Amino acid sequence: MKTVSECVEEILLTQPFLEEALARRIINFSALAEELREPISDMLRKPIKTGAVMMALRRYNPPNNLRHSNKLKTVLKNLGDITVRSNLVDYTFQNSSTLMISHSKMISSIETNVFYGFSRGTHESNLVISASQKQKIEKHFTSEHLIGLQENLCAISIGLPEINTKIPGLYYQIFKRFAWEGISLYEVISTTNEFSVLVEDHMVEKAFSAIKKLSYKS
Repeated sequence: MKTVSECVEEILLTQPFLEEALARRIINFSALAEELREPISDMLRKPIKTGAVMMALRRYNPPNNLRHSNKLKTVLKNLGDITVRSNLVDYTFQNSSTLMISHSKMISSIETNVFYGFSRGTHESNLVISASQKQKIEKHFTSEHLIGLQENLCAISIGLPEINTKIPGLYYQIFKRFAWEGISLYEVISTTNEFSVLVEDHMVEKAFSAIKKLSYKS
């Protein structure tokens, strides 16, 4: 049978923002204990006192705060160039036996200096490209099933140090910053040492500012 401490841990692990606030001691233990008392009582199927939850919260030992990891701080302070590309279009196609043929024809016809990204999933594929190439896309993919189309997008690309793949929590910090700023991401494109996010035009300045904050507030 679960204990109160195990229930507290289970809840906190599903709410990283709450866990971080608890680790930084910037949260009211009494108020949080009262908030968690009912869901924990439901999990244990018996009444639980607020004091027992508060004791479990005070005893909770969260993982080392990734925000203050020396390696993570170094990476965040040494992010590479940040570039912005505007006027992009995102196409979502249903995967088919001919999709890659259409894709190869398109690749041979587009200009070399345009923004371009392609990712293939189990059931669908995404193509992000400069709006100037729309006619070529529509020509070569005319026989494919278009699931979604989004115009007026911007891509913000960030250069990452080569050690980024060895640093736990790096992407968490990036996504957390966007979440805290209330920024919705339309698409994410990642290579080994580069990370790009697609946002709608009206969010680009806010998203750019959020990324800049990563380096000087880490």
